[in-house]
Amino acid sequence: MTDPVRLGPRSLAALLLVSAVGAVAIGWPFLAPPSSRIASHAQDAPWLFAGLLVLLVTVLGATISESGLGPKAVAMLGVLAATGAALRPIGAGTAGIEPMFFLMVLSGRVLGPGFGFTLGSLTMFASALLTGGVGPWLPFQMLAMGWFTMGAGLLPGAGRLRGRAELVLLAVYGFVAAFAYGMTVDLAGWPLLSGTASNIAFDPDAGPAANLARFLAYSLATAMGWNLGRALCTVVLTLVLGPALLRALRRATRRAAFETAVTFDGPGA
Repeated sequence: MTDPVRLGPRSLAALLLVSAVGAVAIGWPFLAPPSSRIASHAQDAPWLFAGLLVLLVTVLGATISESGLGPKAVAMLGVLAATGAALRPIGAGTAGIEPMFFLMVLSGRVLGPGFGFTLGSLTMFASALLTGGVGPWLPFQMLAMGWFTMGAGLLPGAGRLRGRAELVLLAVYGFVAAFAYGMTVDLAGWPLLSGTASNIAFDPDAGPAANLARFLAYSLATAMGWNLGRALCTVVLTLVLGPALLRALRRATRRAAFETAVTFDGPGA
């Protein structure tokens, strides 16, 4: 199975840049020393890092333009993003039941890491517009979902692994990645709790190890139920609906013939 979105030099560089900036923007509480003045701006972090949205849009534009996506591929990207955005509100606020995650896993698996990152980020953006969830947290959600979907495209055996073994691989990945997604998004907002809950809040005077322990306690106390619900929902839907959806996605990809160049026969053909 070929990758319909081939990352060229510019889009790959943009992806690496936004991933690096995003990793620093999210993980700065574990990177900044206790004496750093960055910690004094914890309350400003979401607004300062909202510039990630601009970088993410740049990645999307560069990927679509540089990879030479045809109208069929762009249409599939739009349909999958719209479907994921429509699925996200289902069960929202109910034990983390979010069926869109299994769609992202299967789509990333079939369509590759480049398409996966583009699809994941675009789906979160469309979902935010649909539900009115636009805010300083949106770039972090787009970045985390882009990583989540891209990771499915990087799993081994894309061209040869099929059947139950592939479903188990995708279910295990979905379970682990659902937790990783939730913790990544939680980490982006966690520094805002500084001073509100002494045992689990970010402490600008503590070192990285102490803050890591605080964050794990915070995640366990406040988000474990949602993360577990999201992970279990992803596993169940992957195992139950995965075979049919994988076949449909692969059939649609073959019919779309993403990488088939358009040629014209000469007058004498």
